[in-house]
Amino acid sequence: MKKFLGIWLVLFLIACNEQPRPTADAQRIIDLAIEASGGDRYKNSRIQFTFRDRNYIAYRADGKRVLKRVIETDSGLVEDVISGLSFDRTVEGVSQQLADTTRQKLSDAVNSVHYFAYLPNGLNDAAVNKTYLGLVSIGDSQYHKIKVTFDREGGGTDFEDIFVYWFNEETNLPDFLAYEYHTNGGGMRFREAYNERRVGGIRFVDYRNFKYEGPLPVTSLDSLYMAGHLEALSEIELEDIEVIPDSYN
Repeated sequence: MKKFLGIWLVLFLIACNEQPRPTADAQRIIDLAIEASGGDRYKNSRIQFTFRDRNYIAYRADGKRVLKRVIETDSGLVEDVISGLSFDRTVEGVSQQLADTTRQKLSDAVNSVHYFAYLPNGLNDAAVNKTYLGLVSIGDSQYHKIKVTFDREGGGTDFEDIFVYWFNEETNLPDFLAYEYHTNGGGMRFREAYNERRVGGIRFVDYRNFKYEGPLPVTSLDSLYMAGHLEALSEIELEDIEVIPDSYN
C-alpha cells in the first residue's frame, strides 16, 4: 500500500512540477549550454583524464576526432582507438584481430566514457533529436527539461536509448541527466552533477549515479529523485584532467 501511494505521489509531483512553455526553443537552450560549458574549446583542444585507473584522450588528427583509452596490463600497454568510424586495439603497438562483436563492444565502451565526460558537447550532432518538455523545479532552482533521442542513421548502436537533460535556467548548465538504455537487459539511470570545475576553459563534473527499476518512464526520474525513490548506485569521478590547446597536438 505504501508503494502504491508513493507512486501516486510521484505522479502528482510530475503534474505539478512541469510547466509547459511551447515557445521555448530546445535548440537555443542546448546552444547556450554548450557555449557556457566550453564552446569551441571542445573542438580545439586535446583533452586527457583518468577514469577508474584508465587513461582517456581526445584530440583531432587529419581532420578526424580521435577517442582513445589506454590501459596498463600485465600483457603490456593496451590502446583502444576510435578514429572517425574505425576502431583499433593494439597491445604494445601491435594491432589485434578481433571478432566484430568484440570490436563493437570495446568501441561502445570507449565512446560512452568520452561522451559523458564532455556533455553537453555532442548534443548538436546530426543524429540528435531534441524535444522541450517544460520548465520544472528541482530543489530551489528552475530547469529547462529536454528529451533527446537519436536517428537510426548516425545514432550508433545505442540509437534507441532515450536521454533527458535538465538545464539550469540561470546558468544554462546541465545539472542533471537521465537515460534509458537497452543493452545488457536494459534499465534507467539518473545522474546528479557535482564537483564542477573548469580546466582550460572547459567545464567538467563528477556524477552521483542512481538507478530506478519500476513502471514510470525515464522522463519522470526527476520527480522520483525529489521523492527519494531512486537507489544510489555509484559515483562517476574524473581525475587528472588536462586540456591542451589544439596547436600543441
